[in-house]
Amino acid sequence: MNYFRYLASICFFLFLAGAVQTTVPAAVSLDRFLKPIKAQEPKPQPQEFFELASPLPSDHLTPFCSHTVINHSFANTIGSPPFSSTYSPPSDCPAPWSRVVLDFRAASSGEQYDRIAAIWLDGAEIFRTSTAEPTESGIFWKVRKDISRYYSLLSKPEINVTMMLENVVNDVYTGVYDILVSFLFYKEDIVPNDDRVPSITLPNKKLGTAELGLFKTPPDLIIPISSDGERGFWFKVESESDVHIKKVKIPRNTLQVVLELYVSFHGNDEFWYSNPPYSYIRMNNLTTGRGNGAYREVFVTIDGKFIGSEVVFPVVFTGGVNPLFWGPVVAIGDFNLPTYDLDLSPFLGWLLDGKSHEIRIGVDDAYHIGLSTQIYTSGWIMNLRRVKAKRKSEFAGWVKSKAGNFTTIVSQQFKVTNLVRYYFNGTYKIVQQIFKAKRDSRVREDSGELVGRTIVRRQYPLTVITSTVPLQSNGPSGSMEEDMYMMITNVSHAKNERRVNGLSSSILYNRQESEGWMKVKGHSVISGNSSTWQRYTYRDEFGCYSRTVLATEGKLAIDNSTFSCAAST
Repeated sequence: MNYFRYLASICFFLFLAGAVQTTVPAAVSLDRFLKPIKAQEPKPQPQEFFELASPLPSDHLTPFCSHTVINHSFANTIGSPPFSSTYSPPSDCPAPWSRVVLDFRAASSGEQYDRIAAIWLDGAEIFRTSTAEPTESGIFWKVRKDISRYYSLLSKPEINVTMMLENVVNDVYTGVYDILVSFLFYKEDIVPNDDRVPSITLPNKKLGTAELGLFKTPPDLIIPISSDGERGFWFKVESESDVHIKKVKIPRNTLQVVLELYVSFHGNDEFWYSNPPYSYIRMNNLTTGRGNGAYREVFVTIDGKFIGSEVVFPVVFTGGVNPLFWGPVVAIGDFNLPTYDLDLSPFLGWLLDGKSHEIRIGVDDAYHIGLSTQIYTSGWIMNLRRVKAKRKSEFAGWVKSKAGNFTTIVSQQFKVTNLVRYYFNGTYKIVQQIFKAKRDSRVREDSGELVGRTIVRRQYPLTVITSTVPLQSNGPSGSMEEDMYMMITNVSHAKNERRVNGLSSSILYNRQESEGWMKVKGHSVISGNSSTWQRYTYRDEFGCYSRTVLATEGKLAIDNSTFSCAAST
């Protein structure tokens, strides 16, 4: 059954030795909308949109050189192959570099839905993003992402850099996305505030216990696990049985291996955390395809053996729930979707046999996990759908190298609770989700001494409340106008993370609160009112950063930021 669509890609990083009342589905399911392209007070200049993020440690430095890799306008690209060009390291600043940063700039005007996009280097994904919905006067935005971990690819000559952005342009949807992407190369070292913590060192790496840990140095080899690239290098997972397979051979001198996972959710699973079970859909004679419950887990296997999984962060794209919320401040993760690192070093004992091994990636749902309960009361008065899931796993394995024998122990645990409530014939809906996870990777010598450790703790609380009220037409009968209704919407979500990698550590607290209403006809917003408050706080060995914003009616009413650690704790 084609109930969902996921776009996923992975790659190995190897470290070598050396609705209206009569239209119930619109009320039952969250949806995406087109916001008005004409503002109440048209701006003569394009407006800048942004996602709250901490400045990169390299931002205060001047790049040694900038190399443009993509300069392209994505118009009616649906069904077309991705844009591709040839990349080589710039001749005016050859390796080694201290850092490399991807600088992404976009602009658009007109009417357009949000679109998903990704950039690959030699078939390995290095950046995934989504677009903002433009206005008649135009919008623009920029994103900077440190891509130093892809150093081994960035050093290769004559490889392809590829970007996929499927867009629709016709008489109705007129927005074209103009994209400019550059790589910024730095030569100057970045010194942390705490002199006990060494900065990342890219060139002239030395193998030793002091560097053991996830990405303490960039990997020597990157192997993309991706599709053929005709429609982008991502895998499209479109059903519960749709599992994608790729064979890969791991070099025998591999010391550590890390799998990086990119995932985004679309189609009937764009709001997977709010999907009702099929039993509920059948019981109420609904026509929505957004079913199968409110739980999804992306899993990876090697040779049929489970090696890791993720419950991904629920990014709300800029057309989701209420598009008036997401301007000029977009939702968490919109412009730089998060990725997930799985340390597979415990499995090297069987992977380093010189043979090809079969990688599989897919998505499990609530029914496959078998961890759900449901409670019904009479008719449509109230329905409650509760999903609870948790997983604990631990893997251990050792590898022998010139630097010594190392045992890696990787443990993972997560817990998800999701509750979906319907009231008043499905016109009032509450979605509440709490996700907590911990991943711990430890590296020990033969003596038992701990020589490297990486710990990641994450929490993703989410609450979405929608109330749908049908509107009367102005006709003499006073009848309900088809597809015309008002939605009152509230979204509260957060992304909280704590990371420890050897002596380095970071803390992220990122929370958004949005509320408002909109008058909707079909999928177009006619009018409305909204506000979004957000607090972003980040701290690592390079310093502290905190920013608080309040956007009302699409304008910034409050914007305060500080680099003071005392104020950001």
